[in-house]
Amino acid sequence: MKILVTGATGFVGREIVRQLHDGGRSVRLLARDPGSTRVQDVVSRSGAEVHAGNLLDADSLKGALDGMNAVIHLVGIISEIGENTFENVHAVGTQNLVAATQEARVERFVHMSALGTRPEAISRYHQTKWAAEQAVRHSDLDYTIFRPSLIFGPDDQFVNLFARLIRFSPIIPLLADDRAHFQPVAVETVAAAFVRAVFEPKSIGQTYDLCSPDAITLVQIVDEICRAMGRKRLKWRVPLFLSRFQAAFLEFVFPRLFRKAAPLNRDQLIMLQEDHIGNPQPANQLFRLDPVPFRDGIRKYLNA
Repeated sequence: MKILVTGATGFVGREIVRQLHDGGRSVRLLARDPGSTRVQDVVSRSGAEVHAGNLLDADSLKGALDGMNAVIHLVGIISEIGENTFENVHAVGTQNLVAATQEARVERFVHMSALGTRPEAISRYHQTKWAAEQAVRHSDLDYTIFRPSLIFGPDDQFVNLFARLIRFSPIIPLLADDRAHFQPVAVETVAAAFVRAVFEPKSIGQTYDLCSPDAITLVQIVDEICRAMGRKRLKWRVPLFLSRFQAAFLEFVFPRLFRKAAPLNRDQLIMLQEDHIGNPQPANQLFRLDPVPFRDGIRKYLNA
């Protein structure tokens, strides 16, 4: 079986490609810059093919699906810059890929969404993730949709961010409300679900949460990271008005001065104030997943 993977150089994508390769599956990557170091690193580890293409350019997708048996679509962003807006990347990009998949007569489509995605969501991130889900549902593809919670692993950008703060700062700022709960899930578990879904007909037409059975607050997450590192730190609850001001400032400065997406934006603040609880049992049972407890999972790489 041959599988096209979008977002293959990302945190989750690299693990999915690794598991596909270990399972003897042929992989083709969709990449805007095939010569980049990140793409070449994935290719060297997996022997994957590369198709040069951009999800925002429908014409560039021609030929990407030739000879493929399935698609794993992972592309997503948490901060905007230039043409890479939530609307473009999540909604338009998915619509273009769905159309190309249908035109190539590839039937199997496994899609990455996010826990908290729903109609009438407050954040633009979740609004556009919902639009992407709807584009998949309204197609004639044999689709499966996954909604992961916060994903942790050796290369994540969440746990490792707090770990860096804990190493160098005596005070850890907290932006999330205590009413907001997270159900962190290991990247290996998420990848296993995606890979197994490709070959599981019972998952066709279904949407699954990927998350831990335990719901914890951001304070508890930081406490677990401190324990894993053998550190003690003070925690400061940043007032919401101050967080919004900081996010607006970063949104203005980063694209203009650094040509990068802001590390914090107002849409993220909205999501940090919301409580999104999922049900892990349907996915765990069907795909035979054995979720790694957050405490045990982070100790493996923070201690190293």
